[in-house]
Parts: sequence; structure tokens; C-alpha cells
Amino acid sequence: MLRSTAQILLIALLSAAGFACRDGGPGAPGGPPAEPAESSTPADAPAHDAAEPPLVRVLGTVQDGGFPHVACRCERCVSARTLDPPRRVASLAIVLRDGRTFLIDATPDLPAQLQSLEDSFDPDASGVDRAPVDGIFLTHAHMGHYLGLAHFGFEALNSPAIPTWGTPAMLEFLRSEAPWDQLVRFENLELQVLIPDAAIALDDDVRILPFRVPHRDEYADTVGFIVEGPRGRVVYVPDSDRWAVWDPPLEARLEDGDTALLDATFFSGEELPGRDLEAIRHPFVRESLDRFGRGVREGRWSVWFTHLNHSNPALTDDSDARRELEAAGFGVAREGQTFPL
Repeated sequence: MLRSTAQILLIALLSAAGFACRDGGPGAPGGPPAEPAESSTPADAPAHDAAEPPLVRVLGTVQDGGFPHVACRCERCVSARTLDPPRRVASLAIVLRDGRTFLIDATPDLPAQLQSLEDSFDPDASGVDRAPVDGIFLTHAHMGHYLGLAHFGFEALNSPAIPTWGTPAMLEFLRSEAPWDQLVRFENLELQVLIPDAAIALDDDVRILPFRVPHRDEYADTVGFIVEGPRGRVVYVPDSDRWAVWDPPLEARLEDGDTALLDATFFSGEELPGRDLEAIRHPFVRESLDRFGRGVREGRWSVWFTHLNHSNPALTDDSDARRELEAAGFGVAREGQTFPL
């Protein structure tokens, strides 16, 4: 796509101002924090973007295929290619007081997401940082959640034994399936077993608890995570089947004051003409508004949506869908947003 003269001049000016390696714009990774509109902040939500560690940081908020979506010419994706800053595939970082940083999932956008974290630690200025994170927690084996592991391999970082946690089924998938088995054989990843409902301590006051999530499990099973620190708890479920099939229900995982980042792949069935909704399985945003709305209204928890498909109208800030969920007290997570632990 050809750039206009004005666009070229703008890029040159931003580069001269020191923004050449940033995603640019308020609220974007590497850019200045944005103040969300009052209506976009769920009730009793914690402070964002300026929190001191320990914290959870949002690295991406869209579905596995990205936004703009590959080869899509819909109006929303075309606009995203020409006007919007890039949005990354859903992922989180956990940043501890001592600077140690852990990823939840390794997405196809991993290089840009690691760059966005450079303000959290002191990168090695002398060359390639072969161990840019201190560990990775994997939710499941769908493309948006583990393909980024390839960047730790021989052809790229050639990392030295990055601790990588997954369920026994997830780890067996990595050991037995090419090309992931090479990451194990070359010891780029050091596989660590996580057991649902068994907490793992990251330091003296931050722990992560995996729990089972019903989902399409073609290659391995699926987990969500609760990350808990001295100041707060974050419940993360980026991919799930409909809430009605959960046993026990997700509400059993939520406590007063929690922040929940939940699967919002689709807003409603209206965006999927001709598709078998039973095969889709993801909970619709409108279902989440109904199911978790009372807890939001009562201030028991705050809910932010993530893992939005490119077809989801709530991706657009000024859409009716965004106004509907914000009016109900919910929010759409954004890259660079932080939640204190």
C-alpha cells in the first residue's frame, strides 16, 4: 500500500522524536499511558498504566488470527490497517518487584510484545537478549497461544532453557510434535508441569493458580489462570466454551475485588451469518453481560473483555456494541493496561 506524502513526513517526524521503535500513541506499548474514558472503566476497577510492580500487564487483546485479520477486506480490518495502531494477539505479562517477568501464552506477535516490555527490565544493550523473560505459562495448544514459542528456538533467540509451564497434555504435545520437539531437544525450553488447582509461587507474595477451562481440546487441554498478589487478584480466561457448560461455574473462581479478563471472541451470533453456533462454542459478550452483570453492578468484581475476533464490533471505540458493554459497567482491555497485584 502506497503512503501519502503527509504520512511519510509524519513517520519521519516521529522517528526523529524517538518513536521509531514504539507502537506510538497514548496507551500503546512503549507510548505514554492513556486515560480511559470514564464510561469505559468498570466499577471499582484498579488504577491502570501507572501501577508499580508486582502487576499484570496486557500485551494483547485480539483473537488468534490478529487484527487486522489475515486477508480480510471487511471495513473494520481495512480501517485497522490504515488508521489504527496495531493490536496484538491476547497475552499477559506478570512483572514482579525484582523485575522478573513471566508471560501467559506466547503469541504470533511475540517479538513486538517483548519490545513493549523493555521498560519493565534492563535489556542487554550489547546484543541479542537470549533470555528476555523468566518463564512462560501456556493456556492451551491453539495457534494464538503457543506459536510464539518458535522465536525462542535455534533459528531465532536460541534461548537457554526458558522455564515453560503447561499441563501434562500440553507438555506432551510440545515433546512429540514437530517442530516444537526441537525446542525441547535443544533445551531452548525447560518444561515444567503445572497441575490444575495447584498454585505455583513466583516469589514470596505472588502466586499463579491454573484451573481447568472447557474448550475445544484437539491437541491438549485448556486452563485459565488466577494471578494473586498482596494488592489484588486477576482471573484470566482468554478462550472458553459457553459459560453454561462450566462445572463448577466461573463465578466459583471469582472473589470480591477481583479483576477478570474474559473471552470476548464474539459479541453476538449476529456477526456470524451462516455459521453453526454450536460449533463456535465461545461465550458471546451479551451472555457475559447477563451472567456477570450483577456482580459488576454491585462492585464485587470488574470485568474487562479480551481475545476479540476481528468481526466483533466492540473492537471499535465508538460502536454501539462498545457503548452497550460500557453502559453495563464492563470494559475492553487495551494493550499496555496494567492491574496491580
